[in-house]
Amino acid sequence: MKEAQLKIFSGSSNPELTTKICDFIGIAAGQVTVNSFPDGETFVKFDENIRGDDIFIIQSTSLPANHHIMELLIMIDAARRASANRITAVIPFYGYARQDRKDQPRVPITSKLVANLLVAAGANRVLTMDLHAQQIQGFFDIPVDHLYASPIVYEYLRSLKTESLTVFSPDVGGMKMAAAYADMLGCPLGFCAKRRMNAETVEAFNIVGEVEGCDILIVDDMTETAGTLVSAAKLLKEHGARSVMAAVTHGTINEIGYQRLSQGHIDRLITTDTVKVDTRDLPIKILTVSSLLGEAIKRIHGNSSVTSLFRVKGY
Repeated sequence: MKEAQLKIFSGSSNPELTTKICDFIGIAAGQVTVNSFPDGETFVKFDENIRGDDIFIIQSTSLPANHHIMELLIMIDAARRASANRITAVIPFYGYARQDRKDQPRVPITSKLVANLLVAAGANRVLTMDLHAQQIQGFFDIPVDHLYASPIVYEYLRSLKTESLTVFSPDVGGMKMAAAYADMLGCPLGFCAKRRMNAETVEAFNIVGEVEGCDILIVDDMTETAGTLVSAAKLLKEHGARSVMAAVTHGTINEIGYQRLSQGHIDRLITTDTVKVDTRDLPIKILTVSSLLGEAIKRIHGNSSVTSLFRVKGY
């Protein structure tokens, strides 16, 4: 009986991350053709035999989100029809995660819909990172391995040796993540209260915590328009913060976000390569999560535990 080989394939959203993951594991990325017909329909063909193999398809559902989600679904379906033994969707950034509940009348729960589509396409398990809401794991009827970028960010922050550091959440909802960073770094914790004006504008209007003369680290799972981060950073500096850094796992920054970051309220933005990020000569530091995802893929393939990948300083 043929042994299930580990094979990794990349969608079009972030092939550079796939290359880094394959380099870490020590294998070459699998050969697959992914292109489009003139009308925009996606075409996928695996260019090598994958019958009975352990397949990992790496695709972030970043801009353009709908295209990348559809491409991932088609790749999963093609792998299933090619008789792959197991198909793991590696989704470093899980799009539609903000639509995880009915917070208004007559709106969808789109993150659940995407979960249903992935399972229907033929995914056997999902590997993802820093979901916007942890309960999204429960939307799946297949195993979900949910990793955190905090070990990577922690190692970088430790190398900075910043004094008088205080961790801030930009809103009440992010307090759990901020508290975890504060515990790891052994520093105080605070948060900003905010009011969302519309989809692109956020007004930070109050702070709780020590700010005067401190180096502030704002932590969040993602930023797109940078409205929450910049609004909070501006308020913190008005209250005497010496410097303000921000650490976000998913830097899905759009044009409005780049304009806001160029205002200089945030002295350094720390993010990861779960999605492609253009630094544009701004103070943006990109950390790679390839070793974390690569180690998780190796352990999943070997049916080993991934629990230890969550731990930083014993947490």
